[in-house]
Amino acid sequence: MISIGGVIGTGLFLGTGSALMNGGPLGLLLGYMFIGSICYCVMITIGEMISYLPVAGGHIKLAERFVDPAFSFALGWNLWYNWTVTLPAELSAVATIMNFWHPGVNNAVWITMCLVVAVGINLSGVGVYGETEFMFASIKVVTIVGLIILGIVLDLGGGPNHDRIGFRYWKDPGPFVQFHGISGMTGRFLGWSRVVTQAAFAYVGSEVVAMAAAEAKNPRRNLPKAIRRVYIRLLLFYIGGVFIIGLLVPSNNPLLNVNSNDASASPFVIAINQAGIKGLPAVINAALLTSAWSAASSDLYIASRGLYGLAASGNAPKVFLRTSRSGLPYVAVATCASFSLLSYMAVNTSSGMVFTWFSSLCATAGLTTWFGIGVIYLRFRKGFLAQGHKMNELPYSSRLQPFAAWWAVGASFVTLLFSAWEVFLRDNWSTATFMTNYLPMILFPVLYGIAKISKPGPLVKPSEMDFHSGIAEIEAITHADVRPRNIVEAFWMWLM
Repeated sequence: MISIGGVIGTGLFLGTGSALMNGGPLGLLLGYMFIGSICYCVMITIGEMISYLPVAGGHIKLAERFVDPAFSFALGWNLWYNWTVTLPAELSAVATIMNFWHPGVNNAVWITMCLVVAVGINLSGVGVYGETEFMFASIKVVTIVGLIILGIVLDLGGGPNHDRIGFRYWKDPGPFVQFHGISGMTGRFLGWSRVVTQAAFAYVGSEVVAMAAAEAKNPRRNLPKAIRRVYIRLLLFYIGGVFIIGLLVPSNNPLLNVNSNDASASPFVIAINQAGIKGLPAVINAALLTSAWSAASSDLYIASRGLYGLAASGNAPKVFLRTSRSGLPYVAVATCASFSLLSYMAVNTSSGMVFTWFSSLCATAGLTTWFGIGVIYLRFRKGFLAQGHKMNELPYSSRLQPFAAWWAVGASFVTLLFSAWEVFLRDNWSTATFMTNYLPMILFPVLYGIAKISKPGPLVKPSEMDFHSGIAEIEAITHADVRPRNIVEAFWMWLM
């Protein structure tokens, strides 16, 4: 359940509002389909490597084996940065959601409330984290499935007002939006590019299954199952969700502007209000609040474990290796939690604006990670074949390779280049937009260069790549799945 619903968060529930406003219904759909294709390629790419070598540290450790230590250093710090800046994004989203009920209350109250919950869960140990995350993931899955079904009913005229919408909003105001009033293909392209950046924020995090590979039961059998289920999340939750949103809400609705600091900026809530359903918007916002809580808790967990892993590999100060008697890396948790204080910028600035800034930082950092995963796989494949192996020896393989990996590398890089292209247009410069979109792209090569200078050395040669360390231990814990006794058990085993 966590693999299906764990990364569904405010990017889908809240951020799609500004994406629809910038790109229009067709631009929104095409943007999510484009990023979804990259995400799918990344997942099958990392799936081939991790199902064969489910090592602690996931793709960060594999980068050291198949590229070089400097690439692992840069990718590891990029991952930490990614999840550290995502935490304040989710906290600012909480403030936006809570304003639905109490618009006059200072945003610091809501940010503090969510932060206490997230830190409390993480300090309670991995058992409490796992239980709460399973519960939150279940709520998110039920919520998005229910909203999609409700959206279909409302579109067909099944709401209290019996207004059959159909594709009305695809005709007026139209399938695309002319970004900032710029006419022609340029305006439509810029609107679509803003959708792509927001979509990346919604999708980023799918690859964290690699981080949990070493702790998974029977990884060589269960990890391929998790990878194969990715298409369910992509098609049903993301593509299906944004398609319904584009049907129900016109792109020129002023409430879609998340920067307006109006909690009704969630397009699902706007659609329900338009249909005249009383009471349900409050219920949906409560579900969205649990989604933000869940995402904040997960962000802190991944960031702190990433920092602990960097210290364990010698790429961060050893102080982050300190743990409690139960093994909790409390120094890493406290350090990562301290960066969440950045979310208090929402006290003097629109919480929606702060959410946009941090979601852009997260999206571009995530795309950098996807670029790195593609590079690691191409090196992995080259070494695997060079040492006389065949790709069908892997526990999981895809016929789309190596083209999927090349698509992940190329499409991620191009998306990064155009993530804030509008700032280079005449009279359209924005320092905040430039920094929040291009900082990770600049940071990654800087980190790689620093590591390369401090620890010079060539790339790992294909003939010298290590495909054998840890294989005996992995094969020892691999076993056949227990056969289900009935249809219910079969469905549950497929779902889990």
